[in-house]
Amino acid sequence: MNLRDLSYLLALAEHRHFGRAAEASFVSQPTLSTQIKKLEEELGVTLIERTPRKALLTETGLEIARHARTILAEIHEIKAIAQRNRDPESGTIRLGIFPTLGPYLLPHVIPRLRQQLPRLELLLIEDKTEVILKRLREGSLDLGILALPIHEDSLHTEFLFEEPFVLAVPDQHPLASSADGLALEALARESLLLLEDGHCLRDQALEVCQLAGAGEKPGFRATSLETLRQMVAANVGITLLPALAVAPPIVPTPHIRLRAFAEPAPSRRLAMVWRKRSSTVDLFKRLAQIFADLPPGLLSPREACLNQERRPELAGA
Repeated sequence: MNLRDLSYLLALAEHRHFGRAAEASFVSQPTLSTQIKKLEEELGVTLIERTPRKALLTETGLEIARHARTILAEIHEIKAIAQRNRDPESGTIRLGIFPTLGPYLLPHVIPRLRQQLPRLELLLIEDKTEVILKRLREGSLDLGILALPIHEDSLHTEFLFEEPFVLAVPDQHPLASSADGLALEALARESLLLLEDGHCLRDQALEVCQLAGAGEKPGFRATSLETLRQMVAANVGITLLPALAVAPPIVPTPHIRLRAFAEPAPSRRLAMVWRKRSSTVDLFKRLAQIFADLPPGLLSPREACLNQERRPELAGA
């Protein structure tokens, strides 16, 4: 038995298909299949239930995969400890971030990260919150940036910043001409466009809807913020957008008006998350500080709204 064969088993557990597991493992399908067969022969058990279209792990295979995941995570940690001992600010950090934050936060952080930690390789993995939490627990991620609260006793949370929401409405909507400082009550009886299940932003928006007496527009659930944005521009409905998703360098979308809420504005609180048993706390805290140190005004909903008004030719006014 070797670590490579255990990694093949985990690839099959994730992809449930020999071809896709082989592709993810950067080997040919016959090679992966042969090594899995050898592992089964060595252990004397059946690990994979083979069907014409899928490769499902048996109960024994699932149990062994759980142990293999822990073993490989510990091996990664051993290598990371050795690397940090040689050069504390180098090596690879695997960071998970959810899709309604990553594309809008990273352009403001990566340049400073390269400047302050030039030898550090940041491997970014974009996925939904529950997947990131699962991968953090298993050890296949080192860090995550997630919305609070996080109910995981095994994880440490380092608060980064609070990100307000703004209201996005079509330019002909009655709320399009309202002043900044919009009261939540203005959303009463409105129906908001929301993301599909699994996005933490959906849960946050539903909380705002509940507070405001608003509801969800029936028959529609978006897969991304960009879909929400285009649906508002097409006069399908209104929605909430995070401040970073409408801040420069994001170009204003034609036929959309943004409105800031009165204080206390609805918002989400973001944190960097890592396993409490991690041996890289000092580096993680430094990374958290880099991510938290955003340019002044970037998280201001009023600035986001003014940015669109300053560029009417782009906003479609």
